[in-house]
Amino acid sequence: MPKRLRLTRRFPVAMTNDAYRQLNRFAQDAGITSDEALTFLFEHFNSVTDHDNLNHRLRLFKAELDARKS
Repeated sequence: MPKRLRLTRRFPVAMTNDAYRQLNRFAQDAGITSDEALTFLFEHFNSVTDHDNLNHRLRLFKAELDARKS
């Protein structure tokens, strides 16, 4: 029997406009809400990400972070 989807944890999230649009586009394409999309992505994080690519993209993001904050 599948687990029941209970969205019991809430937290304030700040994201860029690009990230927000990507999340909503993904949710719309999948036919789910943005809350359900985030839940899916985090529950299946290891299977939906490529470990090597993730580490590379994270290094690039961190390198640009100071410039992006300005």
